[in-house]
Amino acid sequence: MLKNWIFQEESHDSGEYKRQLKAMRQELASLQQPIKETKLPVIVLVEGWGAAGKGTTIHSLIRELDPRFFKVLSVGMPTEEERRWPFLKRHFASIPEAGKILFLDSGWMDQTVRERMRRDLSDEEYARRIESIQVLERQLTAGGYLLVKLFLHISKETQKDRMERLAADKDTAWRVGENDRRQNKNYDKALDAFEEYLTATDEPWAPWKIIDGTDAVRSQTEAARWLYERISAALSFRPQPVQPAYHWPVVSIPPLREIPLDKRLEEEQYQKELKHCRRQLERLHNELYRKKVPVVIAYEGWDAAGKGGNIKRLASALDPRGYEVLPIASPTPDELARHYLWRFWTRLPKTGHIAIFDRSWYGRVMVERLEGFCSQWDWQRAYDEINEFERELTDAGTVVIKFWVQIDKQTQLERFRERENTPEKQWKITQEDWRNREKWDAYEEAVDEMLTKTNTVNAPWYILESVDKRYARIKAMKIVIDRLQQVL
Repeated sequence: MLKNWIFQEESHDSGEYKRQLKAMRQELASLQQPIKETKLPVIVLVEGWGAAGKGTTIHSLIRELDPRFFKVLSVGMPTEEERRWPFLKRHFASIPEAGKILFLDSGWMDQTVRERMRRDLSDEEYARRIESIQVLERQLTAGGYLLVKLFLHISKETQKDRMERLAADKDTAWRVGENDRRQNKNYDKALDAFEEYLTATDEPWAPWKIIDGTDAVRSQTEAARWLYERISAALSFRPQPVQPAYHWPVVSIPPLREIPLDKRLEEEQYQKELKHCRRQLERLHNELYRKKVPVVIAYEGWDAAGKGGNIKRLASALDPRGYEVLPIASPTPDELARHYLWRFWTRLPKTGHIAIFDRSWYGRVMVERLEGFCSQWDWQRAYDEINEFERELTDAGTVVIKFWVQIDKQTQLERFRERENTPEKQWKITQEDWRNREKWDAYEEAVDEMLTKTNTVNAPWYILESVDKRYARIKAMKIVIDRLQQVL
């Protein structure tokens, strides 16, 4: 891609390119309304050498655009706090909503190449980082995003000359950083690193466009033309990336109908164990905070299965400053306008904290699947996307615990009737609950498929037999205690 590149000389008569650039800016501006009408989210990733003109290229591209429909984000190296999150979090959190454009002045490439050159990443860690980036880009494009990737290429001599000119002016000297100087000094090594990265992340659904940055106006014209062509093509047809056939290391799990629900716990024994579990969890929570271990606990289950009471008992043992319960309802308009995993990436706990999700990302393969809120293509590929999401969490040191709260159909009916006949509980029962009950068999089939395809080694499912709520509560607390003890 970059090696053996023949650089063009700087143009002495840029008049024609300036005319072309002005025309291309107008053409780009004409696409704003179609982008808005078709709700096409666009991410423009501008990467390249230091002093190659990334900032001026972005400034040129946005010149005729309505500032209400685009955002420019300069992505530097992560802060200490950001380094405590999974690598993809800050990038996934910044994605634009449908119908808008995000311009990134450097992004996930710059950090990765820098760390590769500084040997902060081993060969194994670098390979895993590349895989994470491939996941990010494929999930976004599969979710309807247009990802335009530009790399501005210049020679060692051009870079050195530009840095000297910038450094000579006190108003622009700040634009030359130590990383830029190190790049130029080790140009051949940096070239190899860029080449390796570009080759690994060049995909049909998100190809790299290499632009000769020797002549600023010419390179800006080429960037504008490429962006126009990519957006125009996406407005006509959005190709779906091929979903790799993963073979996730799953653990066998029985179908729901085969799980015995006769487990019981007497009140006296329940109170005794509840007190003991609370003491253990209180101690472990303090240790989690000290060792900065994040924990994600996801609850799924049948309506009236007892998720709320289970969460309440678990949370009662925790320091309220160090956990958050996140009830997941229907997505808001802001959430619907982005990739479905966005609202979960943005709710991850800080290190040392616990996030308890009352329903979770698994809605994609249950209620959204069965109620037709997403296409078959959407929910079928979601199994792999969810496994990828959870692996990003666990690889970053997050403990992921997933509970399915199980009851039988008769128990659910009894609890529905009790809620209807108890004034202080009537708010818990709705017509939607009754309607969902009529689809019990379809939901059971979907849940069985979900459990089978996402019961991974790193993030397994735990079934809570909840006909006896006391038994289910103690079992959940003991599982959390056991998992935390293993990690700590």
